[in-house]
Amino acid sequence: MKQHVRLAITGLCAVGVTLSLGIAAVPANAADDEYDVLVVGETLGFRHSHIDDTTRAIIDLGEQHGFGVDVWDPPQGSSPGQPALTLPSSPFTTAADLSKYATIIFASPVDATNNLDPNRPRLLNDTELAAFQGYIRGGGGYVGLHAATDSMHTVPWYSELTGGSARFRNHPAQQTATMRVESPGHPSTTMLPAEWVRFDEWYNFTANPREDVHVLITLDESTYNPGNGAMGADHPIAWCQNFEGGRSWYEGAGHTDASWTDPLFLSHVLGGIEWTAGTLTGGGDCVTFGEVDGLLDDLAGESKKNQKLAGDVTAYLDTAEAAADAGDHDGAIHVLKKAKGKAHGIQDDVLVAKIADLIEWQEALAA
Repeated sequence: MKQHVRLAITGLCAVGVTLSLGIAAVPANAADDEYDVLVVGETLGFRHSHIDDTTRAIIDLGEQHGFGVDVWDPPQGSSPGQPALTLPSSPFTTAADLSKYATIIFASPVDATNNLDPNRPRLLNDTELAAFQGYIRGGGGYVGLHAATDSMHTVPWYSELTGGSARFRNHPAQQTATMRVESPGHPSTTMLPAEWVRFDEWYNFTANPREDVHVLITLDESTYNPGNGAMGADHPIAWCQNFEGGRSWYEGAGHTDASWTDPLFLSHVLGGIEWTAGTLTGGGDCVTFGEVDGLLDDLAGESKKNQKLAGDVTAYLDTAEAAADAGDHDGAIHVLKKAKGKAHGIQDDVLVAKIADLIEWQEALAA
């Protein structure tokens, strides 16, 4: 059997951990691993009990689906960490060093920076943050789980990475609620029911990220008591985006330990891991209208011809977005195909591909 957890230990200690986990330790770079991921559970603030469960679940997913797992979760203050599994030193050294990982998974690494004190130690120091930024900008993947939005509050870039500057604000008592799948064609949602009823801890965020991200799932606040931080009729809870050259995927559920033995929830998270790792594509690949508008802004200044074509494409996109927002997905598809035709004249393959992604996203909704 392949072994995918990286045991940062030797000698008798390795034997003890091997016996406790019921697995056999092998070298970190196992030849049969298709790619590697990093799970970050390091905690400087409140420690979520699910971190250990999440780590074990991802190790199991790696065993089943062909990826290796490193863990960064050292003991910190009152946080016990996972000393039997953690790497011996921080992997956030340089972007080049991090590039060994297809994606990096932040498993609720709370750091108590929500008081916005710039002097408070944060999850990643300046050097580590620079390495992480370089990794993302070099095409790396990021998966944020549950309280990943409750970390590095003093780093605006990180809040943009997690999605639309939406930080954790508060949560009501744990309860059952209905999640509604908004992007059914994405690799992380194709297995989900249109209405997904779960018991969990439901986060309210400081901002609605919709303008900046591709929303995957929303919460129906009429199905539970959202407390004094209610976000209203539009309450995104899971989303994704293409960000500064990398891929970002976030799921706000997963607080309960039981989440990490739920096959459906694990299949959903696996889809997020594989999409950010670049091994799965589909459902529009998290492209947004705003992302395509940004491409057009960059291309419009190249020539008068391109300025005219970019203006035409922008008008089509505005019309398509309005149709999509109104629930007229067939109408949005019709207009987007016109936009794609115009985009061919600009002769930019990325732009054409991104508009094709918008069409694929809308086709999944129309279906």
